[in-house]
Amino acid sequence: MSSSSPAAPPFLPVLVTTPSSHQAEQEFAWVGDAVLALWARERVLRETGGINTEAFLHLTANEYLAGIARPTRVEAEIGAVYRRDGLLAAFSHIEARLLPVFRKQQANRRRQRR
Repeated sequence: MSSSSPAAPPFLPVLVTTPSSHQAEQEFAWVGDAVLALWARERVLRETGGINTEAFLHLTANEYLAGIARPTRVEAEIGAVYRRDGLLAAFSHIEARLLPVFRKQQANRRRQRR
């Protein structure tokens, strides 16, 4: 028996299709918002070494999500990945789809402050 931990599920690069009804999208978004919040809190703790509410809010703000797509749509995608493939896959989805946009927005903010 191997002592290594199982590999994380592979990231699915295709855009996730969310439910077409408004109510279903809202339900997926509600779950996706919670998954995004958990990812953001874990990331903030890891990167800053403690609780940083401002950094958390930057990672989860609708203003930031709107740079990707309609915020409810983005959260619904996360919720759909989570329900279909689990938490690690949802975190991988966030890292691949949201994090690059967030980093670009951060760089733009830094340039604007100069």
